[in-house]
Amino acid sequence: MSESFDVIIGGGAVMGSSIAYHLAAHPGFSGRILVVEKDMTYQRSASALSLSSIRQQFSTAINIRIGLYGAGFLRRAKQALAVDGVEPDLAFRENGYLYMASDKGAPVLAENHLVQSAEGADIVLLEPAALAERFPFLNLDGVALGAWGRKNEGWFDGYTLMQAFRRKAKSLGAEYREDAIVAIERAGAQVTAVRLASGERLACGAFVNAAGASGAAELAEMLGVAIPVRRRKRSVFVFAAKQRLADCPLLIDKTGVYVRPEGENYICGVSPPEQDDPDCDDFDVVWRHFDETIWPALAERVPAFEAIRPGRAWACHYDLNIFDHNAIVGRLGEHENAYIAAGFSGHGMQQSPAIGRGLAELIVEGRYATLDLSPFAFERIAANRPLLERNVI
Repeated sequence: MSESFDVIIGGGAVMGSSIAYHLAAHPGFSGRILVVEKDMTYQRSASALSLSSIRQQFSTAINIRIGLYGAGFLRRAKQALAVDGVEPDLAFRENGYLYMASDKGAPVLAENHLVQSAEGADIVLLEPAALAERFPFLNLDGVALGAWGRKNEGWFDGYTLMQAFRRKAKSLGAEYREDAIVAIERAGAQVTAVRLASGERLACGAFVNAAGASGAAELAEMLGVAIPVRRRKRSVFVFAAKQRLADCPLLIDKTGVYVRPEGENYICGVSPPEQDDPDCDDFDVVWRHFDETIWPALAERVPAFEAIRPGRAWACHYDLNIFDHNAIVGRLGEHENAYIAAGFSGHGMQQSPAIGRGLAELIVEGRYATLDLSPFAFERIAANRPLLERNVI
């Protein structure tokens, strides 16, 4: 007879572990939880390689609300995720995002600001004179407007958050196994069991696909559902500069190049154009992005970056939703007890607290009790109804 669990979660990085924690902590849930993760070292997990930033500077209300909840959770995490008196230190650095726009892009920043303000996000629009006063290290040629997150935006230790979710979930009874799901069994609209590479067959009352870039599309395919989620590579570059920039935010240039402090150094990158962004399985750094695009843009925008010392670099994978660059969350297709949290397109780390809470509510209560995540439903894809987000980096 196969072992049985009330909920099996495929994927044990930040999203799967957030779901496991929120399920185990839900007062209405008392069942068994199993998280299946194929690589417990997390060496190439997007969660381990993430820049771990958080913002509310989106153009859609749902993403703004998720960002606000996430910032609040980061502040509460020491208490919420403490185990045996040991509190995780997420090192939340609240320097904000600074989006910069030309004359052409300024109206978009202003329109987004109206939505952000209506949701309670503390975002400040700064014209060139105010930008020069607040951030004197900037060259403002070609900049017509900036939008800076005065509160609740910045970056944090994402690896520590992932491990804190995992430890807390385990302390509340969730189980973890290092294995791979190779098949999912169904009876009509019900998922009944999963089969592992080790040969085990595990019965389940509900199944959650939280496998991210390393396998969300493949797990969905096992249920006969095609999701528009692809592995796309992003390269992150480290460099040192002689001059330290006081209170430097996470800066997004009007070219799309981003940079932020990281300890004594800086990290930077850019999303490549669609025609230069193929599906990808390797982790080879694309050095030409730094030489041809990133450094020229940074040297123009920040004169102190004209003379830098390049350092190491790494590549990671996004689980990119090529349909609309927004997450797919909720019930999966026609399956009554199968759920998904995938396609975060680079936003999974910052959105993991709200998504974990929401899916736990949906599984236990049959509805989203606190924050309505239905705009992320899979059904929008079949209906060709994209959730368009203008602030994608």
